[in-house]
Amino acid sequence: MFDFLELAKKRQSCRAFTGESIPRDDLEVCLEAARLSPSACNSQPWSFVAVHSPEKVAAVAGCGQVLGNPFLDKAGAFIVLVEEHATLKPRVAERYNSQVFAAGDLGGAAVSICLAAESRGVGSCIIGIFDRVALAEVCGIPEQKNIYLIVALGIPENSETRPKVRKPAENVVKYI
Repeated sequence: MFDFLELAKKRQSCRAFTGESIPRDDLEVCLEAARLSPSACNSQPWSFVAVHSPEKVAAVAGCGQVLGNPFLDKAGAFIVLVEEHATLKPRVAERYNSQVFAAGDLGGAAVSICLAAESRGVGSCIIGIFDRVALAEVCGIPEQKNIYLIVALGIPENSETRPKVRKPAENVVKYI
């Protein structure tokens, strides 16, 4: 039986890649995991840009180095998550703005990418600070679109899992 909790324990933000490219089938598994992620009213408020060619990988790495992140130079691929218009069920849309759930949905898709990558032995790191204008140009994304996140993917230099530093369960979990 598959042990999801073991996969979650093993997954970590990787900031040391070897520079090798990511096999296309591994990239496709990550994209399929994202595409299958749950979303409010099944609205799927996303599109994904898979950055795989060495020239584009280098350009996207540069876009993600606004506040540092030199490790991006050795990423093997990137997946750029773009927010798209959500169509909610009529009863829900009457009450909420169509994009109110998009952030959570896109965050869930990013987690799906990271867990799928880990299941394939590929490291990942979610990048939230980047040069949006330059990234839109590199990826051919219309300027009016909201580029939500970048997920860097790469072969980890070290496969050792670091200890997780998390708040104790009793501080964040309440049973009622």
